Parts: sequence; C-alpha cells; structure tokens
Amino acid sequence: GIVVTYESIRRWVLTFGPVIARKLRARRPKPHGRWHLDEMAVRIGGKQMYLWRAVDAEGEVLDVLLQANRDTKAARKLMRKLLKKQGVMPDEWVTDKNPSYGAALRKLKLTRAAHVRRKRANNRAESSHVPVRRRERKLQGFKSPRSAQRFLSLHAATYNTFTVPRHLTTARTYRLFRAEAFEAWRNATGI
Repeated sequence: GIVVTYESIRRWVLTFGPVIARKLRARRPKPHGRWHLDEMAVRIGGKQMYLWRAVDAEGEVLDVLLQANRDTKAARKLMRKLLKKQGVMPDEWVTDKNPSYGAALRKLKLTRAAHVRRKRANNRAESSHVPVRRRERKLQGFKSPRSAQRFLSLHAATYNTFTVPRHLTTARTYRLFRAEAFEAWRNATGI
C-alpha cells in the first residue's frame, strides 16, 4: 500500500548506496594475487569515454574508473586508486597489449610484480564487461560521467556479493553461497 516514486528511489540510492557498498566491500576477503586490467569504450551523453576495470583471477571486480582518455595518465590513476583501496600489491599484473599499462607501471615503479601481456591472458577482465553492457542496455545508456561512475562502483560491490561461479559448485553449495550473500546484504543494509 506504499506508493514510491522513481525520484525517491534515486535519492535513497544516492544516500544509502555508497554506505552499503562500503560495508559489502569490507566483508570481502583479500583478493587473489593476479589482477587483470582492461578498458572498454562506453558512450555517455553522446560522448565516448573509457571504463577502466580491475578484476582479480577469481572474477571479483576490484575497482572501476571512468575516464575521458585511454592513455598512461588514466592507467596510472586506476593503478594508484586500486593499490590505495586494496592495500596490497599484486603478484602479477595481466593486461592486454595497450602500451599505457607498461608505461604506468614504470612511472609508478611497480616493476617488482610480473607484467603479463600474452594473447587471451586477459579474458577474465574482458568477460567481466558483460554485466556492465547488459545493465547499460537496460538503462538505455548512461546520462553523465558522474552518475555512471557512481552506479558502476555500487554495481561492482553488489555484483561481487551475489555472483557465485555456478559451474564450479553443486546445487547444495550454490544455495549455501546464496544464503551467505543474502546474509551479507542484510548486514550491510541493516535489515
């Protein structure tokens, strides 16, 4: 019997979304030591921008960053943000053959970890773009860079919580993982 407008929901998301995402991220375990970095072109308000993302070897989205350019400065910004947020250095960086990654690693003096640039080595990051493309179609595109960045970072935290690698588990284990995900959601939202 409660009537709620779209605007009310939008305001709730703007107010409570970052808090919920922060709580969900705090519950996540330490990421895997191999980090995959990739970028994809998205159209926002008629202008082409680049969505940079970092995914660990198990498919967890570590971070997303929306930038206007596909250059060394953007790659360096993603890496700095990623290292600050995760608090650990990966054992291995896996990227495509974009030269920006190598230049950013050299400028940040992160050459201790291996940098892998083989063909098809970065498929983990490439396939992590699929849920974003799906949401982008449903939302009929993003309207502004700020709202896209906000939505994508919230979506990544929620996606990590609820996505279970279904092909690797039995039905019983899958139900247990889903129950744990809903418990984490209830704790993060205060329900």
